[in-house]
Amino acid sequence: MTTTADSTTDSATGLRVEGLYKSYAGVHALADVGFALQPGQVTALVGDNGAGKSTLVKCLSGLVQPDEGQIIVDGRPAAMHSPRDAAALGIETVHQDLALVQHSTVAQNLYLNREIRTKIPVLRQLGWLDHRAMQRRTEEILRELGIRVPSAKARVRDLSGGQRQCIAIGRAVGWSQRIVLLDEPTAALGVAQTALVLELVRKLADRGVAVLVITHNMEHVMQVCDQVLVLRLGRLVADRAVSELDSTALVEYITGLRSDFATTTNGGDRAEPAVGGERA
Repeated sequence: MTTTADSTTDSATGLRVEGLYKSYAGVHALADVGFALQPGQVTALVGDNGAGKSTLVKCLSGLVQPDEGQIIVDGRPAAMHSPRDAAALGIETVHQDLALVQHSTVAQNLYLNREIRTKIPVLRQLGWLDHRAMQRRTEEILRELGIRVPSAKARVRDLSGGQRQCIAIGRAVGWSQRIVLLDEPTAALGVAQTALVLELVRKLADRGVAVLVITHNMEHVMQVCDQVLVLRLGRLVADRAVSELDSTALVEYITGLRSDFATTTNGGDRAEPAVGGERA
């Protein structure tokens, strides 16, 4: 049975997934997955290694095309064949590697591959950039999101790990006020830096952004998330409000002691295979 979003969900807003399948060499990485991401909510995506989390996020970000099912944005089926297609629909992804240029400034990173050209016609044809406009808008984004860095001119290489993660998130939000996907945003961060990132994640939801966070940290799920999706062996086994659960119940879903949906499998259903060296 397809696990779809609650029928009370407004299908004209946010992002909805219906009956998503993805297989590699006959092995289901995702099987009949369905859920909704709502504006103004932080949704956690949890599950053991091989549960299908990375494959799901790749489908949502346009890096991988599902074999079956639909991804629906604003009530319309979305055809995403690349991250550029996803970005055009308002979906931005922050991967674990952050994709920041260490020797460039904060402003240059926020506008990487999206630079503003000068309005002067002759210079515009020559490819001249409007550095003042980019720096001004960067400062506005930093101020609006409460991201604390020395300045828009600071070099990324001189920032802390938490500040770099915030810059990567700020870049995503700067280009999408709608849907942001975060892959382990607090991995390898200290306590203070983690607190900065979690505070920013909560601010995004308060601004009306639909946020999906992949995490292994149950404490963070309980602390900042509104909803939680649990994947096990490629199937969705829970889609619950965080207020209804505790960390013990979450662990039971992850380990297979609980499931809210039918999980009958055929011989081809098992853990997600290693693809490109990844199992997540």
